[in-house]
Amino acid sequence: MPTLRTDTVRGLLGPAEPALRLARYFPSADLAAFVEHFWIVEWDRRGHPPLCEETLPHPCVHVVFEPHGAHVYGIMRGRFVRELSGQGRVFAIKFRPGAFSPILGAPLSTLTDRVLEAGRVFGPATAIVAARLRACATDAEQLALGEAFLRETLPAPDPMASAVGETVERLLREADPLSVDDLAGRLGLRPRALQRLFSRYIGVSPKWVLKRARLHEAAERITAGGASAGLSWAQLAHELGYFDQAHFIHDFKTVVGRTPGNYARRRGR
Repeated sequence: MPTLRTDTVRGLLGPAEPALRLARYFPSADLAAFVEHFWIVEWDRRGHPPLCEETLPHPCVHVVFEPHGAHVYGIMRGRFVRELSGQGRVFAIKFRPGAFSPILGAPLSTLTDRVLEAGRVFGPATAIVAARLRACATDAEQLALGEAFLRETLPAPDPMASAVGETVERLLREADPLSVDDLAGRLGLRPRALQRLFSRYIGVSPKWVLKRARLHEAAERITAGGASAGLSWAQLAHELGYFDQAHFIHDFKTVVGRTPGNYARRRGR
């Protein structure tokens, strides 16, 4: 039975919203090579204005069972914004970096910034599973059904996809101020070979992953206190490997949609 995941959620850009329930569950051991976690979002905005949720996506593919259908979301390189209105519940599967490549059977770069009907990837039985998931009353019921669906459809793991995915997970976890050349050298590869591996198995470039890791780290540290805790933007930029403060602020504003200062004020509201 999957267990509840309780660590900090990286990538949520808005303040904590009490009208929204988010639960994440680790997969059973036999699915851990593919699945990072399952997530369930539930909301009730009846009689209230719609809720706008913003996230800074990870280099991962999600399969999302929504009230209006089931979809495969490739890696979204920009900020992801979703308006929630009325009442609803979503059940989703977040795949580990690289793990969706053997499922898709094509380079993951063909799925980047795209959304597909899940049936195009998993077959016609997807619609039946989606309807059954909507009828479930509890997280446990949805998790059991979701895991059974995966066990019937997943191929064997691809060792190369797993190796590249583990590299990406380490980059996201450590947020090292590396360059693409540094990363290629660490793995014993030429930069062009590294680019090809990432295009096939991850769906985005090594440069994008490195920058996204930095921005996730920046957002987390700003939320935890940022400049108000005595950390200047210049110091944060330096620690994250930016050439200077201006480049950091430009990257942050371009992707997050706000300057670090504005973001800090919004998160502290």
